[in-house]
Amino acid sequence: MQVLVTGGGGFLGRYICEQLVARGDRVRSFGRGAYPELTALDVETVRGNIANLSDVSDACQGAEVVFHVAARPGTYVQPQPYHETNTVGTQNVVDACRRHGVSRLIYTSSPSVVFAGVDQTNIDETTPLALEWLSTHRSFYSHSKALGEQIVLAASDEQLRTCALRPHLIWGPRDQHLIPRLIARAKSGRLRRVGGGKNLVDMIYVENAAAAHLLAADALAGEDSPVAGKAYFLSQGEPVNCWEWIDEILSLVGLPPVQKSISQTAAWRVGVVLETVYRVLGLSGEPPMTRFLAAQLATSHWFDISAARRDFGYEPSVSTAEGMRRLGEWMNENASEPRA
Repeated sequence: MQVLVTGGGGFLGRYICEQLVARGDRVRSFGRGAYPELTALDVETVRGNIANLSDVSDACQGAEVVFHVAARPGTYVQPQPYHETNTVGTQNVVDACRRHGVSRLIYTSSPSVVFAGVDQTNIDETTPLALEWLSTHRSFYSHSKALGEQIVLAASDEQLRTCALRPHLIWGPRDQHLIPRLIARAKSGRLRRVGGGKNLVDMIYVENAAAAHLLAADALAGEDSPVAGKAYFLSQGEPVNCWEWIDEILSLVGLPPVQKSISQTAAWRVGVVLETVYRVLGLSGEPPMTRFLAAQLATSHWFDISAARRDFGYEPSVSTAEGMRRLGEWMNENASEPRA
């Protein structure tokens, strides 16, 4: 089938493209840049701006299925870029799908859309979106993704069947964000354990996250699909101790465990100060700490994935141990000074 992947040149998007190509689908990627690695896979690449409806509409033409993976991540304190990319961009994707008769739309959401600053243990999809908390605490990424999820799920009908997937902490080879920054902070001595270090978190190996997207798309093919109009948590199926896992990642490149710590309360206060400074001065970077980040790093958040198992047969085929082995190989083969 003809498939469009928005953000196909990104971390998760590229794995989705690879798996689609491997099974024989015709794949088009939509994004801002040129991606030679996709061209080498015979993926058609279309350049444009997700916030521009005309660009998105051109990319959707002829597609039967759309995977909307493109998003602006991070903890910047200015809301407009998130609104334009993650909310307006998602509405553009829905509108373009309708214009061109796309029958299935799979949206990459985030478990952080339901995060309200406290422990969440084994929660399921009945947990409501935390729009008010996220807005109040200026988590513009999560807030904009929650609004995007609402747009996508509300659009589901007989002509356009939609679903939203919430993979948590995607990791693996080729990651250019989470793990490189973690390593850089550890090497510079700026990495601190936040809280008591006992919090459990879910995460997901990138190939498992990509495979879940294909499974959900296939399940949406049926007219009476149980997947249509629903959101699903995705993970490895068992939580890990957040800080022990971070220490394990550091050990893959010969770095010692995290030694220094800061309380959640102190980290929260630092976040308040830094958010204010960045906002008032109009600084363009990401603050090293925010209130949302302090809460995420100190609390437990793991999820019941039985709905994904039941409705579209998701199982993490790559174990955490095997994923860590592959990650270690890649990190050592591509050893360079990661960015801070």
